[in-house]
Amino acid sequence: MTAKSIPTIDFSASNGSDEAAFAALVDQMRDACQTHGFFQLTNHGIPQSSLDSVIECSKELFALPLEEKEKYEKDDLTHRGYEQLRAQNFEKRGEGDLKEGYYFGLDLPEDHPSVLAKKFNLGPNKYPKGVKDPAEFRRRIDDYYNLMVNIAERIVRILCKTLGVDDSWVSQFIDTPIATLRLLHYPPQPPDASELERGTDLAAISTCFKADDSVGIGAHTDFGAVTILLQDLVGGLQVWDRTSSEWIDVVPTKGAFVINLGNLMMRWTNDQYLSNLHRVINKSGQERYSVPFFFAGNPDFLVECFTDCQDAQTGAKYPPITVEDWMSGRYADTYGTANAKAANDPSHDKVAGLA
Repeated sequence: MTAKSIPTIDFSASNGSDEAAFAALVDQMRDACQTHGFFQLTNHGIPQSSLDSVIECSKELFALPLEEKEKYEKDDLTHRGYEQLRAQNFEKRGEGDLKEGYYFGLDLPEDHPSVLAKKFNLGPNKYPKGVKDPAEFRRRIDDYYNLMVNIAERIVRILCKTLGVDDSWVSQFIDTPIATLRLLHYPPQPPDASELERGTDLAAISTCFKADDSVGIGAHTDFGAVTILLQDLVGGLQVWDRTSSEWIDVVPTKGAFVINLGNLMMRWTNDQYLSNLHRVINKSGQERYSVPFFFAGNPDFLVECFTDCQDAQTGAKYPPITVEDWMSGRYADTYGTANAKAANDPSHDKVAGLA
């Protein structure tokens, strides 16, 4: 593993009060989106106490007995609730990914129009009752979720600036969104968990794993628009570096978020921006906790290539698709039911030189 890393960007200029600092922020984000698709975000305005609080919630939740967690088994339509170890399998090899998770989202009542219409990933949350103070647990989760929605909107609007694109569409995009807050717990893994840690070419990624390798999350890209990751200080996240053809560690920075672009951003930008491969291998000997927030947008929103990003001769690489069709297909693929509407769309593989 080399000393390379993803960029770190100071978000304090995001309010635009200092024009020169804001312009520099836009330039830094543009460069990070083109080269890595990842960056760490500091000075984002969310207090450390809020970050510590949600990590504490995660530790308390996963410390519950398995039989208690299984009472809140994840629903396949709303994707709320508990997901057991090995339930997800990104690399379609051996056993599933070595992590357990718990999904929360926009908490909608059963009689909400989007729930009645069975919109993908929308519905009521399954708040666990076995924690010490269920009402306080729920308040902390909901407060953190709302903070994530707010910062996701800020990031998307600045991404529009990086592309020179009008942001008037963002309000519609963020309305009643598919946006998932996911608590994740990774058991420790052996020091030799993966031969890929030394680096290899992309063509070998799908072939050089042994069936019994233990990977926290296998190599994958994210499905939505933007991911905002809070991780503890244990480490284990790795990002693929296209220049050196090797995995680079994302060393945790206390108080920082790891931001990465999802596949929808590649569709919008005609591959000008990168949704990059990443994985988790927890070889620390410690338990690892992380809290990613996956922001995909309103299920009925039509994602189509920005006009200014289209090639003058060939136009857009990807056809328009709604957020719901795209996301339901990707979920079906990763959970082994790849017969959904968007499951055969090629753009989820067309990242980092894979296609």
